[in-house]
Amino acid sequence: MLKVGVLGAGHLGKIHLRLLNESDKYTLLGFYDPDAINGKKVAAEFGYPFYDNINTLMDAVDVVDIVTPTLSHFDCAKKAMEKGKHVFIEKPITNTLEEATELLELERKYSVKGQVGHVERFNPAFSSVKDKIEDPMFIETHRLAEFNPRGTDVPVVLDLMIHDIDAILSVVNSEVKQINASGVSVISKSPDIANARIEFENGCVANLTASRISLKNMRKSRFFQRDAYISVDFLEKKVEVVKMKDAPQNPGDFDMILQNAEGEKKQIYFENPSIETNNAILDELETFADAINHDSEPIVSLQQGTNALKVALQIIESFKK
Repeated sequence: MLKVGVLGAGHLGKIHLRLLNESDKYTLLGFYDPDAINGKKVAAEFGYPFYDNINTLMDAVDVVDIVTPTLSHFDCAKKAMEKGKHVFIEKPITNTLEEATELLELERKYSVKGQVGHVERFNPAFSSVKDKIEDPMFIETHRLAEFNPRGTDVPVVLDLMIHDIDAILSVVNSEVKQINASGVSVISKSPDIANARIEFENGCVANLTASRISLKNMRKSRFFQRDAYISVDFLEKKVEVVKMKDAPQNPGDFDMILQNAEGEKKQIYFENPSIETNNAILDELETFADAINHDSEPIVSLQQGTNALKVALQIIESFKK
């Protein structure tokens, strides 16, 4: 089993600690937190060994799990990689594109692996239909959350919207052509609600909305493509797949038939993909262990995390225009 250490014992860090401690693919050696008072409190409450020196922990493990504030991702990952350690980094990968690019260089230089914590890739609803999303030409996403001070150190684009950016980039096989966006700061010093329109070179258009000042929680995405409509509810873990095919010569009484202006007839039918219950965070951590053990590409590589960050930063830059 891979020896792992966690950096950061905040809300998400404690979840990672619990799951890594339960996993049969890792041996949890302990965690480091710059707040010694919090570190000792977590150690006393849950029994995980607390390291008061980050280097001591890094030297003892094979994998460093970075669950710290975004501003410290780069320094933590760089230090770990220079010690030859594999790194799992919570999203966003870093605070700047320059930092992410340097991590890509360090990954190659020290022959280590890295994965970014874009957990929605492991959402069972998205996993159940990802292979059915083929050449989407219009995508619409809504990610709304009730206000929570945690995460407001970064714009809502980096806090929430980046989940949908990463998911979209994973299914649209094209370069970004143009981005137009607007964002409004309501409570925080950075935008709390944002809308972005991403146009791709292949003609696909994605319209994304994210808010952290909503009265209700919502995480939905809709994908429109030739002869199909696919809806994914990331929150409720539900999917809806509506497809069309050429209508039969003699349709049944209950067949749903549409006819376009050219006289072509299409039959509408529904698919119900099987959705398996899972723990998405545990899955992303354990698939990273598999990538290390089998020397394969992580499901969400540092390059993919960098691509998502690049688009997110372009959206934020578009606010200024």
